[in-house]
Amino acid sequence: MNIAIGIPARMGSTRFPGKPLALLAGKPMILHVIEKALQADLGPVFVATDDERIAEAVQKTDAAVCMTSPKHPSGSDRLAEAVREMDCDIVVNVQGDEPLIDPAAIRAVVKPFSKDAYLPMATLAHPLRSESDLDDANVVKVVCNAKNRAMYFSRASIPYPRSGSAHSLQHVGLYAYRKEFLLIYPSLDPCEAEQTEQLEQLRVLYHGYDIAVTVGDFHCIGVDTPEDLAKAESMLSSL
Repeated sequence: MNIAIGIPARMGSTRFPGKPLALLAGKPMILHVIEKALQADLGPVFVATDDERIAEAVQKTDAAVCMTSPKHPSGSDRLAEAVREMDCDIVVNVQGDEPLIDPAAIRAVVKPFSKDAYLPMATLAHPLRSESDLDDANVVKVVCNAKNRAMYFSRASIPYPRSGSAHSLQHVGLYAYRKEFLLIYPSLDPCEAEQTEQLEQLRVLYHGYDIAVTVGDFHCIGVDTPEDLAKAESMLSSL
């Protein structure tokens, strides 16, 4: 498979403006993400952005820069524009706010494509680590079928522990797409469940496409706020 790793990045985060260039251990956070993506050693790495300041920072690395429209509503839409003329079969979407992502997780998310020539999309999950996370709306849960395909994603408690216990899976926000499907994705109409839960992957399920879910001990910690950045700094210094 011809794989490309894309990192969508924008400066206009509501909770943390300028997040990609926020300093983490003395360098912009986006550079940490690029390093992890390069360590996965799957193929070329590129950053898709609409901001010249991000582009300038990326030009000092071994990643490429793809300038995109500022009007994209999601990272997936931004990557779709960036790869339209790119020679690749699979596109991995590494979030620009995952400076501690494990390169092994990036390698794991593409494995299902080698077993299914028609698979449109894949993601990751790990067993829920705390009972309190089951009711935490910031922790997205996923339920899978017997073929390890996602049945539903939710911020709610799924499956609901009516019997007193639940073996729930926490979704990890790392995605991979077959290029043909990624180019289709922006044309899919949003659905009510997606808008209610604020989870764009529900659009994929609503329109009848499969999402393969690989379950493992994956550690991916996102930075959504300055407080998260401080936590990442602490974790990075302890490695």
